[in-house]
Amino acid sequence: MIPFGKKYEKDWLLSSLQSVCSMPFHAVHYHTDGNKAQFYVEDATTANALFKVSRKITDKDGYKVTVIMNSCPPPTLIHTDLKAADLEHLKQCMAKRFDGSQQALDLNNIRVDPDLVSQNIEVTLNRRNSMLAVIKIIEENIPELLCLNLSNNRLYRLDDLADIVNKVPNLKILNLSQNELKTERELDKLKGLKLVELSLEGNPLCGHYKNQTDYVSAIRERFPKLLKLDGHDLPPPIGFDLEVAPATLPPAKASYFCSEEIKNIILCFLQQYYSIYDSGDRQPLLDAYHDGAAFSLIIPFTLQNPSKSSLGEYQKDCRNIRRMKDDPTTRFRLMKHTRLNVVAFLNELPKTQHDIASFIVDVNTYTATLLAFTVSGVFKENSKSRDSYRAFSRVFIAVPAGNAGLCIVNDELFVRNATTEEIRRAFVAPAPTPSSSPVPTLSAPQQEMLAAFSLKSGMNLEWSQKCLQDNDWDFERAAQIFTGLKAQGKIPDVAFVK
Repeated sequence: MIPFGKKYEKDWLLSSLQSVCSMPFHAVHYHTDGNKAQFYVEDATTANALFKVSRKITDKDGYKVTVIMNSCPPPTLIHTDLKAADLEHLKQCMAKRFDGSQQALDLNNIRVDPDLVSQNIEVTLNRRNSMLAVIKIIEENIPELLCLNLSNNRLYRLDDLADIVNKVPNLKILNLSQNELKTERELDKLKGLKLVELSLEGNPLCGHYKNQTDYVSAIRERFPKLLKLDGHDLPPPIGFDLEVAPATLPPAKASYFCSEEIKNIILCFLQQYYSIYDSGDRQPLLDAYHDGAAFSLIIPFTLQNPSKSSLGEYQKDCRNIRRMKDDPTTRFRLMKHTRLNVVAFLNELPKTQHDIASFIVDVNTYTATLLAFTVSGVFKENSKSRDSYRAFSRVFIAVPAGNAGLCIVNDELFVRNATTEEIRRAFVAPAPTPSSSPVPTLSAPQQEMLAAFSLKSGMNLEWSQKCLQDNDWDFERAAQIFTGLKAQGKIPDVAFVK
């Protein structure tokens, strides 16, 4: 809202605001109410950008122009459907613009078409009633349309064009150039189209990319069959046409371990590692890493502004090669070297709680001197006002350490947002109580002894630790007591459930 805005010419006021506003905007339903000028914008981000330019414009009388922002639900700006006579005129106008030999319809700048203007018919395609009327005429008269030109129509969103996906399924060429589309996310509403040619030049979104490669990648992600973008030929897409022969993917398998012995070693390691990692003080993890250990963090590649990404806090340390490209200096800098630097960095990451029940482990390499395995699962960050659920995949490369222990030499962590299904299934199993898992204050020798005792006795970690603690961490005496009690049948079955 602009107090006393009635006295300003609309074009001067809007162009002046745009000249100092950090974001392009489209004024919806500009009108005056008393002495005020009012209009709506698309979202809160744009509104905030406009609010920040308050009193940064001076009118010809020397007064500062004030901008007041009020949040509100979408305005009920219901533009009535076109009258039957107007629809008939629109249909005739579209017929003149249709090339039957090419199955192409040219609606470039249709709002100023002389045939419509002379009849005082307003067809503005950024209004729902106009766009739906056009799509209906296409559906009823030229459903086999192959090429559609919607350039120069002030389109700033594509919600109303989304119906074209189902109603004009054969569309292959679409021209949206010289419009007001601010983000490539608007194109998600048209993802069902099998476009081979698309024009977007002249839209604000085109200026958001550092280079042409990123731009092409973002658009082709939405239209994988695209062969031409903004008049430039693209290399043929590489991929599998799953629509021809849909593949039935096999069901996901549970964890894979080479042997029962390796399984016990890894599960013991993970339980100890994550009990410390989730404890709030990760400093004891120094005992888990080799002196020359290396660590790297990766999140999915995105062209989105990091400040607007829910994974933005990980962005500055992300070592995704797609982001690094040909920058060896940054790649080296983002790799954390030595155990001191690794654990110092881990302490900077958000505080977490991992769902141990969600873990899937896959052992991919095992020799007498090296063990490489991947663990995937779900965790939540507890440091925010509300829990944020993440999914992760972590590759550990470790070497033997002491009695059945592991020492990490390389650690690669991949973090992404958890899916709705992963969130639904997370933390369903009751979380272990502090007494049901090894406490994070166990020393490295005690952790190794616990793993060895669990492996030798066959008992789970909880009962193995209880037996060792009851015998003051005397391995031989605990083993003798265990053997005697087991022979007498006094150890419950639950002690052997892992």
